[in-house]
Amino acid sequence: MLMENKLMTLTERLEESCRIYSKKDALIFGKRRITYRQLNSQVTTVSYGLIRLGIKKGEKIAILLKNCPEYIVSYFAILKVGGIAIPLNFMLKEEELKYILDNAEVSTTITSPEFMPTINRLKLRLERLKQVIVVGETTPCTINFSDLLSKSPSGEKVSALKPDNVAAILYTSGTTGHPKGVMLTHKNLISNVISSIKAIKFTKKDRFLCLLPMFHSFTWMACVLAPLYLGASIAIVESVKPFGKVIRNIIRNRITVFVAIPAIYNVLSNIPVPMILVSRLLKIVNPLRICVSGAASLALEVLRKFEEKFRIPILEGYGLTEASPVVSINPPKKRKPGSVGLPIAGVEVKIVDEDGNQLPPNKEGELLVKGENVMKGYYKLPEETKKTIKDDWLYTGDIAKIDEDGYIYIVDRKKDMIIVRGLNVYPREIEEVLYQNTKVAEAAVIGVKDELRGEVPIGYVTLKEGEKATKGELIRFLRERLASYKVPRTIEFRDSLPKTSTGKILKRALRKENVI
Repeated sequence: MLMENKLMTLTERLEESCRIYSKKDALIFGKRRITYRQLNSQVTTVSYGLIRLGIKKGEKIAILLKNCPEYIVSYFAILKVGGIAIPLNFMLKEEELKYILDNAEVSTTITSPEFMPTINRLKLRLERLKQVIVVGETTPCTINFSDLLSKSPSGEKVSALKPDNVAAILYTSGTTGHPKGVMLTHKNLISNVISSIKAIKFTKKDRFLCLLPMFHSFTWMACVLAPLYLGASIAIVESVKPFGKVIRNIIRNRITVFVAIPAIYNVLSNIPVPMILVSRLLKIVNPLRICVSGAASLALEVLRKFEEKFRIPILEGYGLTEASPVVSINPPKKRKPGSVGLPIAGVEVKIVDEDGNQLPPNKEGELLVKGENVMKGYYKLPEETKKTIKDDWLYTGDIAKIDEDGYIYIVDRKKDMIIVRGLNVYPREIEEVLYQNTKVAEAAVIGVKDELRGEVPIGYVTLKEGEKATKGELIRFLRERLASYKVPRTIEFRDSLPKTSTGKILKRALRKENVI
């Protein structure tokens, strides 16, 4: 049995899993199967290769890859030499990547041929970026990843690690300005993994599907770190498209745990009738037992429709990168739809008012979090860190309430709150009602300035395929279900709504369109 020791580092934990489950499949990628023994061997070999390239303890190495086994090997090899991993969002543009690489003082980047045109340009602009390792066909002045795997270790010394060492710096998208680098230690991540496993009841027999991008903290914890900690198997999918490939992957690899974001569950809940037959077949021939939703709020209507159609429960959780990332999850046997569940073990939460006073049950205020999962701080931003972590409490910026049973309900982001004539309006409440309309596929509500009322809500909607609706129709629908001051002044129809790489609707982009 694996030891549950929070003082282990991530690399020590991986070595433990590889020792006990050496012959078991750790990673499945198409026709490739990598056992735990092979995974450990590759991590060790690549780590020595990094040492030969001059990588020293504390150096930052960026990973710019789509989902693949080499991503996982690279991450753990970086940690093994005492380096710090910088996962990069592959959807970012050149200037956005430049800021992160420069801010993090990255010396080496591990990437693939499709990103080389961007990396080549950045290498000319960034003095610190000296080395580029390529998974796939290389170009002049780059290093082939396979070369690192082809040479046996030759006595190089691996740096000793401590649980308090920073393992990774994850850059959050932020609300304004440049992204902030969240420093997460081995202890942060290990503690979050252990508590999440206990809360969701993952087991070593589970087979996880990793289809969300690995650079995201939620994906990395739920689809990579947790299964590797347990000695479970991970089936890796490079992209959610085409979705038929995902379904085949679930059936072929007998997936038991499906982790996704609300946008994916929304698509699944609205699939055409023929696909319902697929869902029934999937349930019969496949042991899929649980679905987990995270990274964004899951509308109650989407939850209801999905579970009616697939007869598989969705456990909604809550977290943020600064908390490694999981804060709470709905227990499998004691769910409360609409809530994000109970705090996981070792995590404390409370709700406070504007003055920092703790509020009683069912009162709305800012959600605070405390525990070993809370980040070390923002990289090179001590003042921002002090504003966010006070007396060991992480100020999340989320408006929430906690009921008498301890279940957390996220009302909205603090920054998203709209004040109409002195009354607080939370966009999510309006969005939930819009999702109840059978014609609506996606919805977003923002606040804009108004001379008379201070602020007013504006709605953005995409319709389901083949459906037609008018602004008046949807506003009447809302007026029947909401107080008048909560009803948007207008509703705009769009073919699609702007989104982040993880499927969250990008309200910041909508706000920019409404700057008066």
